[in-house]
Amino acid sequence: MKRTLVAIIIAAIMWFVLFSPWTTICLNFWISMSVAAVILIGLSLLTNKNIKHQLNFNVKAIIIGIVSAIVLWIVFYIGDFISAQLFDFAKSQVANIYNLRTGENSVFVACLLFFLIAPAEELFWRGCIQHKLSEKYGEWTGYFIAASIYGLVHIWSFNFMLITAALVCGGFWGLLYKYNKNIVTLIVSHACWNTTIFVLLPIIQ
Repeated sequence: MKRTLVAIIIAAIMWFVLFSPWTTICLNFWISMSVAAVILIGLSLLTNKNIKHQLNFNVKAIIIGIVSAIVLWIVFYIGDFISAQLFDFAKSQVANIYNLRTGENSVFVACLLFFLIAPAEELFWRGCIQHKLSEKYGEWTGYFIAASIYGLVHIWSFNFMLITAALVCGGFWGLLYKYNKNIVTLIVSHACWNTTIFVLLPIIQ
């Protein structure tokens, strides 16, 4: 568990650098996120040396991944509409998230999200952190702790909508991992959802 704790602390520090208002002004988000993604992959391999056994490439994994991404996009589309009715700050906070892509080439952003960032996050947060916590504390406890950490590392953004979105995603993908145990499914789901909601079909009203 020491390696798992160290990995979580390193990830939390990186997310502070990526999202806090004191550091974001000094960095290019996408380059920094790419570096963080590479570090996450390295941490995953060091913390869970058997992670390759959770990678099972098959048609079923791809189909479940795509379908789950569609479901999650619909959840966010509905959630965005409801939150806009409930909270005055919702639209501006969602717009701030989408501002991260301002000035960047859409193809470049889509490729980073699909081929690097999504796979790295799933290898780390589900294949490593949730896996290790579930081994230590049981599947449901491990699931709740991992999903909570995934959401709360975004707290430095001080963006309620982003933190809530991360908690929803952590809960959704964590549940998918709990019952599926195939990281390929999670990577496909995360990659398709990321690229769709951020580049192809943004939900911003």
